[in-house]
Amino acid sequence: MTRAWRIVRKKRLQDAFTGEGARIGGGRWNHVGTPVVYVSETLSLAALELFVHFIRKDIELSKSLLAIPVEIAKSLKMEEVSVAALKPDWRTSPPANSTKDLGTEWVKRGATSILRVPSALIPDEYNLVLNTTHADFMKIKIGTPQPFSLDERMWK
Repeated sequence: MTRAWRIVRKKRLQDAFTGEGARIGGGRWNHVGTPVVYVSETLSLAALELFVHFIRKDIELSKSLLAIPVEIAKSLKMEEVSVAALKPDWRTSPPANSTKDLGTEWVKRGATSILRVPSALIPDEYNLVLNTTHADFMKIKIGTPQPFSLDERMWK
């Protein structure tokens, strides 16, 4: 069993695993219109992936977060993207179309429910993109949300 993490605001808990946020706003690994869920292989990476989008005024918001463990059976097939296979622009902000194209095409192919991708923040660590439209998505076990907050020292 592999454990991954997703951190969300309490008010977004109901939609945390629908893929709607990514479908509406797009992401590094999906175009607008493609529903996926992003999780990280460690809780600390999940926190960093969220924190990078915060601004100073979000300090109060950061006190109303939930960390949700995700259990993935080893039997579930997973595709992996290596840094070497990516174009030089893959870490740019806003995200490049090269990574959006890759993830969106993966969803359309439908071969697996999980795409393991390097983090643009720490390329030696990985995030998982979950295909909410794949039949195996229902085999991913969503754990009990637990309170999570960022240490105020991060806001210096």
